[in-house]
Amino acid sequence: MKNVFIIDHPLIQHKLTMLRDKNTSSKDFRALVNEVSMLMAYEVTRSLPLEIVDVETPICMAKGHALSGLDVAIVPIMRAGMGMLEGMLSLIPNAKVGHIGIYRNEETIQPVEYYCKLPSDISKRFVIVTDPMLATGGSLRDAITLLKNKGAINIKAMTLVSTEVGIKEVQRLHPDVEIFTISIDEGLNENSYIVPGLGDAGDRLFGTK
Repeated sequence: MKNVFIIDHPLIQHKLTMLRDKNTSSKDFRALVNEVSMLMAYEVTRSLPLEIVDVETPICMAKGHALSGLDVAIVPIMRAGMGMLEGMLSLIPNAKVGHIGIYRNEETIQPVEYYCKLPSDISKRFVIVTDPMLATGGSLRDAITLLKNKGAINIKAMTLVSTEVGIKEVQRLHPDVEIFTISIDEGLNENSYIVPGLGDAGDRLFGTK
């Protein structure tokens, strides 16, 4: 699929198996999501522009590279997307952070927006929107729509596991947004949970049921 990138690094795939394991504790689940998000961030930020700069080493002057003029914003979809934030900030500590609150109505399976707080200069930033699960695609689709309505232009999405139906739903309205994921899983069950998936990522991150 166009604009979909599966990150299949062995370390990430190994950690994904641990995330899938129902016996993984909330503490370990949080740590794994943190580690995987940091590793994924390397690939998601690969297109950041560079400029040549002068640097003085202990030996002599040299040419080096530095990030050029494009600041980053990380926007997790609450609440599960928050679990991906710390790992990304450890790699991109100067990034600004926004928050979008969307939950799934358990009866209609439709996303419901309840909160939005973004950096005032969101239109000038490279925006990475995070959500561990891309299931039906409704939440990510609506979050990206909201970001665009607030002026964001350069947006990428980062998710742990996805489905084809979710990806297609996001791309139906946002074909320009690149999606980075670890796995495209088999599909959805009767309750619209990803199969085999990770279970409820929010519950597993925060120890709630």
